[in-house]
Amino acid sequence: MRAISSMATRHVLAEMTAAAADAGLGEVEVESVGGVDAEQRIAEGEPFDLVFLADTALKRLSDAGHVDAATVVPLVLSQVAAAVASDSAKPALPAAGVAFDDAEGMRQALRAATRIGYSTGPSGTALVRLIEEWGLREELGDRLVQARPGVPVAASLAAGDVDLGFQQLSELVGQPGVRILGVLPPECAIETVFAGAVATAAADTSGAKRVLAFLTSDEAASIKIRHAFEAPAIR
Repeated sequence: MRAISSMATRHVLAEMTAAAADAGLGEVEVESVGGVDAEQRIAEGEPFDLVFLADTALKRLSDAGHVDAATVVPLVLSQVAAAVASDSAKPALPAAGVAFDDAEGMRQALRAATRIGYSTGPSGTALVRLIEEWGLREELGDRLVQARPGVPVAASLAAGDVDLGFQQLSELVGQPGVRILGVLPPECAIETVFAGAVATAAADTSGAKRVLAFLTSDEAASIKIRHAFEAPAIR
């Protein structure tokens, strides 16, 4: 089976689909690209069996008839975290707690940063919207540096291109050259639900449904936790 996902879930999906294959559900080849690119490719009719994207993107695709709306299911909840560069080559570990004391602490950190890295996709869009709501967009100006599609903010931090970075916690964990400060304070938290669905162009609809069911099972839960994801709330 063939699947496509955004970069934010590539590691957890790799492990979960491997576990599904071990359970006898068949091999799934997951191509992970920038979320915007993935949505566009599906919308243009490229054939896949499974699609894994932010739930908002899957809603658009289901409304347009590109994925089966009846199969859309939330898989993981991801929080945006803040990070800085580190001299350590050791993989970054999840930070306990929040990155800043409160929203004012985050605003001060943004003002003090020389260059601020943020990602494409829903988390980056939400961060920029928050900055605009705070009236800081003009002040920060070209200090805001958006990573290229498919390029993690962690890479920009490690290379010294930015000195403060914001991305999904799952994307920062395990990356060398960064130190995770923590997730954003509750009053300005940015959370994304990533979901899965069977594409209407699927070559193996029944097989895709079985894999999707496995990814929502208790067997997959420990894998999600290991990759710094949480269980999404039931809606």
